[in-house]
Amino acid sequence: MPQLNQDTKHKISFTLNGKSVSGFAEPRMLLSDFLREEMALMGVHVACEHGVCGACTVQIDGKSVRSCLTFAVQMEGRVVDTVESLADKETGELSDLQKAFRKHHGLQCGYCTPGILMSVEYFLEVNPKPNEEEIREMLSGHICRCTGYTGMVRAIKDVVRSRGPA
Repeated sequence: MPQLNQDTKHKISFTLNGKSVSGFAEPRMLLSDFLREEMALMGVHVACEHGVCGACTVQIDGKSVRSCLTFAVQMEGRVVDTVESLADKETGELSDLQKAFRKHHGLQCGYCTPGILMSVEYFLEVNPKPNEEEIREMLSGHICRCTGYTGMVRAIKDVVRSRGPA
């Protein structure tokens, strides 16, 4: 990564939820702040600001990343997906995972949900047939104070069943 002048906003161009975008960010601006403030994507939630809670999780180049620990300027030429990318872009219909979370009461206040959904999508890409222990282990990287995780586990197991063989 090139040396950046700390007093200057830098232009960054990248793919966001399937579309080419660009904007300006100071070198120390976090990706979570850039997505919310510059791109108006309110699905990226920030809670702990230390990468512990997982609420800010997005996918960068197909991998789950805490956006509160990532600088926006690092996104030059990258592919970033947020929870807004999960629903059908034409119809707005929820993804199978989002529907399962709703069906199985995998959320209450919903603050942690966007980050969890993004982590689950990545998790199911690398492990399409997880057992319950693996699901619970993955969820342990997220803090949810409302649900107790049981509905989330049921929702994920339902999606695994419905997606069929890997």
